[in-house]
Amino acid sequence: MAETGPLKIAKDHQRFRQIVKGRIRKDLRKFLTRGELLGKEGKHLVSIPVPGIDLPHFRYGDNNDQGVGQGEGEAGQQVDGDASGIGPGGTEPGQHILEVEVSLEELADILGEELQLPRIEPKGHHNITAVKERYSSVRQSGPESLRHFKRTFRRALRRLIMSGAWDPNNPKMVFERSDKLYRSWKPVRKPQSNAVIVYMMDVSGSMGHEQKELVRLEAFWIDAWLRRNYEGIESRYIVHDVNAAEVDRETFFHLREDGGTKISSAFKFCQEMLDKHYAASEWNIYLFHFSDGDNSSEADSRDCCDLLRDKLLPIVNQFGYCQVASAYGSGHFINVLREHLGQAENLVTSRVNTKDDIYDSIKEFFAKGR
Repeated sequence: MAETGPLKIAKDHQRFRQIVKGRIRKDLRKFLTRGELLGKEGKHLVSIPVPGIDLPHFRYGDNNDQGVGQGEGEAGQQVDGDASGIGPGGTEPGQHILEVEVSLEELADILGEELQLPRIEPKGHHNITAVKERYSSVRQSGPESLRHFKRTFRRALRRLIMSGAWDPNNPKMVFERSDKLYRSWKPVRKPQSNAVIVYMMDVSGSMGHEQKELVRLEAFWIDAWLRRNYEGIESRYIVHDVNAAEVDRETFFHLREDGGTKISSAFKFCQEMLDKHYAASEWNIYLFHFSDGDNSSEADSRDCCDLLRDKLLPIVNQFGYCQVASAYGSGHFINVLREHLGQAENLVTSRVNTKDDIYDSIKEFFAKGR
């Protein structure tokens, strides 16, 4: 039986989406570095510019086998336009970049498949029970918006066939009240994994616009992957120079400060936040710190290591330190962490010198599925 129009369109749309996903997967490293992708983030969708997919279109004109530079006209004859070289507008189609909408879940799945990231196993007694509505049954009454079309159609067709009223040469479907079935829901108690991500960033004078752009891209993919693995997740943002403070997401990525750097101020602020709001027995905790590696003193770097070893690492799923390249930062802090805490299983360090390094950095952070 030939496919009807809507069914064929649905299959073509699904096939097109598979082509788009394949192109995203093929060029994932490039898409990880595209800043404009993040600017178009919607409620649960992102719009991705995908080049190189030819869309079918009609072109009109004769096929007279004439090539470039052939046809009527003499050598040296002026083309359309005035002496300034300005001619009429073009009539040929240009090269277009197609924008497609992909859900954040689909994007995270592609990221996980290509980077071969294991799914995260939540730790501890983190599960709380949430009551959700699930449409898992049907009933014979309800609003038309919840009518189950397939089951209603089958009941009506069965009735018409059994009564002898069905004419395959003139198929008309008439629904009666007794045919209609409606989706019904019941409350379901479902365990929900809670997680919190605390982003910390140095906003001292050595962290410029380029460094913050690297942080923004890295944080987007961290957030996308963790949200794919947890149902309930919160994000908190801490900025610091010699002092630390909590800010909202927008301020976090655009605040520009000046002055020195005291990394321990952020770690102490973070510890107080966790102690007050996020018990380790109920939450999966992820901490990420972004810096150019410059710190005020060796003594403060040692304080940071003590805070991590004694207070933070024992209660978190993972602490990730991402060091971005800067012409002004010393770049030494990552060496301090590796020297003093290199054996800690839930501490991961990564260098991001350019946007191309983000691909490998994300893989380093989540390769162990912690």
